[in-house]
Amino acid sequence: MEEKVRCQSCGMPISAEFGNLGTEADGSPASEYCQFCYEGGGFTRPELTVDEMVTSSVDFMTANLGFSHEQASQMSNDVIPKLKRWTA
Repeated sequence: MEEKVRCQSCGMPISAEFGNLGTEADGSPASEYCQFCYEGGGFTRPELTVDEMVTSSVDFMTANLGFSHEQASQMSNDVIPKLKRWTA
């Protein structure tokens, strides 16, 4: 299975093809973050904690992607705390 490039804040798969890359201060595409987490060279919600990001991810996955709460919680807790934003 091919490893997807993921946003290093929320874990969402990102690519120029998807059109969901964030932007750097100069307007160029950010290679590590999605448009929802990173705009203009900074985080869209700089005060967000890792626990709040996990909760937001679980809520999104259950409401929009058909995951059970248990599946979404396990995936979010396994992935998000290990991402660059939360380990730096």
